[in-house]
Amino acid sequence: MRLNKFLRDAGIAARRKADTLIEEGRVQLNGRLVREPWVDVQPDHDEVKVDGRPVWLRQKRHYYKLCKPRGVTSTLTDPHAEHTLASYLPAGLRLVPVGRLDKESEGLMLLTDDGNLVNRLTHPRYRVPKRYRIRVTRSPSRAELAWLRAGVQLDDGPFTPGNVRRSGAKELEITLYEGRKREIRRGLAAVGLRVERLIRLSIGPVELGDLRPGEVVPLSAAERRALGVAGKSEAISD
Repeated sequence: MRLNKFLRDAGIAARRKADTLIEEGRVQLNGRLVREPWVDVQPDHDEVKVDGRPVWLRQKRHYYKLCKPRGVTSTLTDPHAEHTLASYLPAGLRLVPVGRLDKESEGLMLLTDDGNLVNRLTHPRYRVPKRYRIRVTRSPSRAELAWLRAGVQLDDGPFTPGNVRRSGAKELEITLYEGRKREIRRGLAAVGLRVERLIRLSIGPVELGDLRPGEVVPLSAAERRALGVAGKSEAISD
């Protein structure tokens, strides 16, 4: 299959627009930049990325949610990590995590082979809300909460949560629309608060619910509908 047709069939762009993406140097094939729309692609073997994000052909896709335990690195391969997400992948599937969580953090992660959904849930322009529960070492003052709500300047840009509310004496719930590295921990540290525990409760419409650490389950029909991928899922049991 030619590369421009592959991009069209994957739902990325019409053929002419796909040609433009390739000619602009925005497409990689097996890690190599290509600029020729007529390059051949083997969909079952080759890896195609657009703007650094993986792309697959439209077909039945798989959608799972995982409660990532604390101490697990949220990548599939890492020679320096003792525990990775690879241990939690359903057998026989090539899934990728949607975004990341710090090694010390825990909670909801999504796993899928739907590259378009990965892009839609992780790219900042879509502003997908992600909700977190954070336990800190002491009770935050009103001034510190006001400071967080107003935004905090970090080395790599502002930390501007969409919502900050107290959910316990030493507990906060924070909603973010982006996900820079250790952003919540760094934002809280900037106002003098140290994190003891951080749990992601939701990604867009998908909730962690009562999922236990290390548990992986297929998304329900209702969850897939809420994500706009109803009818495209196929679960494989061990």
